[in-house]
Amino acid sequence: MKILCVAEKPSISKAVSHILSGGKTKVRNSRNKYVKNYDFKFDFPGVGLCDVTMTSVMGHITNIDFPTQFSWGKCNPGRLFDAPTIDNVSNKEVFENISTEARRCNRLMIWTDCDREGEFIGHEIFSAAVKGNPSLRVEDIWRSQFSHLERSHILQAARNPIRLDMNSVHAVRCRMEIDLRVGASFTRFLTDLYRRTQVFPLEKGGFISYGTCQFPTLGFVVDRYNRVKRFIPEKFWYISITVKKDNKTETFHWTKNHVFDRLYLALIYQNCLKYENAEVVQLIERPTSKYRPLPLTTVELQKNCSMYFKMSAKRALDAAEKLYNKGFLSYPRTETDKFPPTMDLKAVIQKQTQNSTWGQYASELLNGRFRSPRAGSHDDKAHPPIHPVNFVKLEMLDNADEKKVYELVVRRFLACCSEDAKGKETKITLRWGTEEFTNSAIVVLERNFLDVYPYMAWKSTTPLPPLLRGETIKVATSVMKEGKTSPPQHMTESELIALMDANGIGTDATIAEHIDKIISRGYVVKVRKNKNDFIIPSELGMGLIEGFNDLEFDNLSLSKPFLRKRLENCLQDIVSGTKVKEQVIQEIIFLYKQAFGLSVQNSTKLIAACRRIMDTNSST
Repeated sequence: MKILCVAEKPSISKAVSHILSGGKTKVRNSRNKYVKNYDFKFDFPGVGLCDVTMTSVMGHITNIDFPTQFSWGKCNPGRLFDAPTIDNVSNKEVFENISTEARRCNRLMIWTDCDREGEFIGHEIFSAAVKGNPSLRVEDIWRSQFSHLERSHILQAARNPIRLDMNSVHAVRCRMEIDLRVGASFTRFLTDLYRRTQVFPLEKGGFISYGTCQFPTLGFVVDRYNRVKRFIPEKFWYISITVKKDNKTETFHWTKNHVFDRLYLALIYQNCLKYENAEVVQLIERPTSKYRPLPLTTVELQKNCSMYFKMSAKRALDAAEKLYNKGFLSYPRTETDKFPPTMDLKAVIQKQTQNSTWGQYASELLNGRFRSPRAGSHDDKAHPPIHPVNFVKLEMLDNADEKKVYELVVRRFLACCSEDAKGKETKITLRWGTEEFTNSAIVVLERNFLDVYPYMAWKSTTPLPPLLRGETIKVATSVMKEGKTSPPQHMTESELIALMDANGIGTDATIAEHIDKIISRGYVVKVRKNKNDFIIPSELGMGLIEGFNDLEFDNLSLSKPFLRKRLENCLQDIVSGTKVKEQVIQEIIFLYKQAFGLSVQNSTKLIAACRRIMDTNSST
């Protein structure tokens, strides 16, 4: 029997074929210089020793588009909501290689990434294969289930194939069709509008792109910018006292924090001044902990790289992808934050004992300090949390991004398998007159996971004076102080990632792409202030969002996350089988058509908003 195996990337094809063949492959070139065909034999359970050809694609090999009669300039943009669509072959060399290799095969085995997009690419591969071999049926496709390139894991995947998830295929196709129809119609409308009015000069060939994810993403940035810009500080007042014992002076803070009425506070303060002493009304000493981190998800990886390394989400994910393709990390696109109970975590730790920096710590975990990781609440049922698969010396990696990401993943994994940091907290509450004041101190007793995870800090604070419950002590100083409220800071990339994740804008795998897109489109810019990188909107980005905000939609918004989140929920319903693709397309397109019609009718408001932004900026 002849089996054709197809991976999503050339590097995966090479690695898997090497494992399955035991290193004994015959390599043939394809018409694409990056794609090789590997011939070998493998014993599949229930089938026997088979002739195998393993090849790959390089992502999607087809795309969805409109027929030529619906090209730009040939029809009204609004017609695209109902126009027919066609499938085009986007990579003919790779498509034809699969068709050719499939002619001699009896069965097709898919080795794409185990996520929705991977299922769809698997179906694209089937479409190419069936062109060369019409006898192949989708029901007969073998689908490997794997999340990293460790040898035993790949052998397990080869010996226990599952079926292609057609619900996931339909969900991706639904999302692609909606994104095409909505994106193309609004992009053409906005571009034509801006070109015609010249409100914002576009370079030759330039355009105003609209995306169902990129505009809500831009909306988050604009909303934060407006909150900062429109912020008006308010004065507030509070009381602060100090006490002194054994030559140690300590400040205690008002438990009511602060008030905005100065006269009210002055009356309280005047009453307190009648009392010379304060009484210790509460003394609490209790153990406390600094929790070790949860297992690593894609979103957390992107947020961490942004916070710790000032690395963009796209750069972080690109580096993690490369480390995965090289066999050093598990699959980096996952929502799961708990390890499966069957996973041999100690075997993963063992591989890290040879490192000169954290190897000793890994050895200590194996010698009695190992603790089962905390379990989060998310499980995508496809991939475990991101973790190291094989050891590599940092100096052997290609660039600084890969080194930082690999080290972060390893240290995060070792921290997950460690004990929480432990300490003792002391909290003292004083009553002075009618008011209470408090302070607390922490003594770190055991650092534990912090010894291997320098990205988190927890330090002992200055000890409190040795006071006893019920003791009275003289108030050394008291003062009524004035402060003012502070504006929120501009948007950081880690905050934007968290907002997108919480509001269902994109997936863990596409968040980085959407952020990168609004930057490359010129809708936002990154600025550095006090060693921090912030994302702020450009005039164009502000004008677009303010324009859509000015339109009077009925329970709709093109700049808020609600429509896209509704689509993401519907896509999940398709995957679970509670909705069908056609139903979701009809439901979502109906809403966007309404919004499109209102946008066309009120196009003058879109232009007025952009002019207003530009005039405001020029005057300031």
